[in-house]
Amino acid sequence: MDIFPISLKLQQQRCLIVGGGHIAYRKAVLLVKAGAIIDVIAPEIQADLLKLIQQRQGQYFQEKFKATAELRHYRLVIAATDHAEINRLVFEVCEAANILVNSVDDPPHCRFMVPAIVDRSPLIISIASNGTSPVLSRQIRTQLEAIIPHGMGALAEFSGKWRNRVKEVIQNPDERRIFWENLYKSSLKEKVFNHQISEADVLIEQALVEWNTPKGEVYLVGAGPGDPELLTLKALRLMQQADVVIYDRLVSTPILELCRRDATKIYVGKARSNHAVPQEGINALLVQYAQEGKRVCRLKGGDPFIFGRGGEEIQELFDANVAFQVVPGITAASGCSAYAGIPLTHRDYAQSVRFLTGHLKEGSPELPWNELVYENQTLVLYMGLMGLEKICQKLIEHGQRSNMPVALISKGTTPEQKVVIGTLADIVTKVADSQIQAPTLTIIGEVVTLREQLKWQD
Repeated sequence: MDIFPISLKLQQQRCLIVGGGHIAYRKAVLLVKAGAIIDVIAPEIQADLLKLIQQRQGQYFQEKFKATAELRHYRLVIAATDHAEINRLVFEVCEAANILVNSVDDPPHCRFMVPAIVDRSPLIISIASNGTSPVLSRQIRTQLEAIIPHGMGALAEFSGKWRNRVKEVIQNPDERRIFWENLYKSSLKEKVFNHQISEADVLIEQALVEWNTPKGEVYLVGAGPGDPELLTLKALRLMQQADVVIYDRLVSTPILELCRRDATKIYVGKARSNHAVPQEGINALLVQYAQEGKRVCRLKGGDPFIFGRGGEEIQELFDANVAFQVVPGITAASGCSAYAGIPLTHRDYAQSVRFLTGHLKEGSPELPWNELVYENQTLVLYMGLMGLEKICQKLIEHGQRSNMPVALISKGTTPEQKVVIGTLADIVTKVADSQIQAPTLTIIGEVVTLREQLKWQD
């Protein structure tokens, strides 16, 4: 994050604009809406800008900006001239005086940015790109304008009116957050949107009277193979309301950043022979936090019920009488194969697909090899990088042809995705030469030959 977003209270605060043209007027309008008093320094000034500053009891100084300008009584300064050297001078003087300064459309000479704004006062939504793409920020603002009801401002004002009362009744901040979240999902929101404030007052008072300490719950959420855009809507909603997030090694950083920012985040990832927290410890954490009344998101890469040990975890929750929900995710086999351009089934090549784990117990593969040697079938092996050589040997020993196509996909669906193509006979050597790294997925079958035509992601 290259910039720190803040919201400034500028009511009755004096601000300075250097420049008297149309751009200066646009900035002045925004500052006046925020309650600021505007002064302007410029050799010439537009009539509408002059009228605006006079209405706000501001001052117009008809002169060029000088390095000796006295700025210490201004909260912030905006340089809005057509002259780069003047804007730079304004920036330098403000920097020396530790005053926030913005040079319009000149990011190197800005200490703050003016964002694109969605105004649902008192609810204000700002979108900033650190000066890299103001047009993109405005486009995003346009999209938000279309989906955020104008009544949201009234809802924010209504919430502010009741905030202290709710705080008196519900003193625990975590419980208070749940109360408001539940309230916003109720019919109260529509009452406020339709200006039925007295009825909304009755609803919130009733909700306070009936309030009980909420019970904890666990959300077992599949995070998919890595691309955050593959999350389900329900997964995203639960991730953003959870108090605690317990996550695995295969959960990508962009997905983790979509969780509620102030949630407690606990890493319990497992790598080969290196478990940050043993499974029994994970189960205990889920029960512990839920029994404390927390909403716990157990975030797992892929799908929790496909080689994710999700069944074991919710058995533990069931035994402890803890409420839970399960949110399926796109499993690695589906996501990685699609992004690699390899269909798992195809009418001409494979009429069945089998999902297998490539983890080897005590160094020995424990798979039904005779059942796996079938021409029109696709084999998908999870976590098979370390055992790849033995897996290929066993398949050949049990009758599979050595030139059967194989694909190994590393970090599938992410920008670091890498695909190695070979056969049972040579894939181990090719993988070693490529220095490919886990997490990986292995696909064995004739469908691999279709990648050359279908590799859309490349």
